[in-house]
Amino acid sequence: MKKLINDPKDVVRESLEGFALAHADIVEVVFDPLYVVRRDAPVRGKVAVISGGGSGHEPMHSGYVGKGMLDAAIPGQVFTSPTPDQIEAATRAVDGGAGVLHIVKNYTGDILNFEMAAELCQDVEVQAVVINDDVAVEDSLYTAGRRGVGATVLAEKICGAAAERGYDIERVTGLCREVNHHTRSMGMALTSCTVPAAGKPTFELGAHEMEMGIGIHGEPGRERMPVQPVREIVKRLVETILADAAFADGHPVIAMVNGLGGTPVIELYLVYRELEHLLKSHGIPIARRLVGNYMTSLEMAGCSVTLLRAGEELISLWDDPVRTPGLRWGM
Repeated sequence: MKKLINDPKDVVRESLEGFALAHADIVEVVFDPLYVVRRDAPVRGKVAVISGGGSGHEPMHSGYVGKGMLDAAIPGQVFTSPTPDQIEAATRAVDGGAGVLHIVKNYTGDILNFEMAAELCQDVEVQAVVINDDVAVEDSLYTAGRRGVGATVLAEKICGAAAERGYDIERVTGLCREVNHHTRSMGMALTSCTVPAAGKPTFELGAHEMEMGIGIHGEPGRERMPVQPVREIVKRLVETILADAAFADGHPVIAMVNGLGGTPVIELYLVYRELEHLLKSHGIPIARRLVGNYMTSLEMAGCSVTLLRAGEELISLWDDPVRTPGLRWGM
């Protein structure tokens, strides 16, 4: 195992120490219990939006803390849910009196710990939405039901913008449910990844194999097969997505081509090229797009495609200004 680390047990803390130093104008990192909060929190009278999950998926979630997106993020250890006391502390730290929305990816540990934290915050109005956009498999090693993946990024941006506009907790929560309902994602991997504390790959892939439908923790997908040209890979991903939801009617989408940590950007733009050509052939216009590393899996080589069927309100909220370490425009 070759990694730029000191001691494997200190990776998350030391990384967040560097993160705090690099982005001190936007965020503050609290280390006991551990959470990341926007520098001006709590914002009085504003709905607070928070999310969290295991580390190793950066910039998700800590990189999305800031104006126009998350008020706080709660990082767990690598590929491990944050604890209820972390989530409770973050919730209280950002509560501005208008309620707090928890955006929770559909992994068993995340759901249980966010639920327990909400019970500990009975004096705070807490709403929760579970994200479950992955079409690859119905159940996996970490979930009951579909996994939560790329829709999380889109929900955090859109709900963060809605909260920044002053929408109330019911409206922000409703928008989060709408984003989740109209989003589908699927990923694939060319290589595995290695959790620092484990020191070995999470799964094995042959030199000429790829995994279709991989999970962000290295969970198995729906099919292992020989590596294909990018045109065929994108076709398999997109056709699975389109078969699962009503996209093909000329309605615009927000599209995200996401790298899993070890894929060069030059290859991600090849993926986007094939995606736009394929959607055009189905009569689906892309209204907005993201191409890059937004929800990674350590150093895994591979990508995911996320499509959100988006009306005027969602696109307008998407366009609103955002200033976070990992996403920024309009400021």
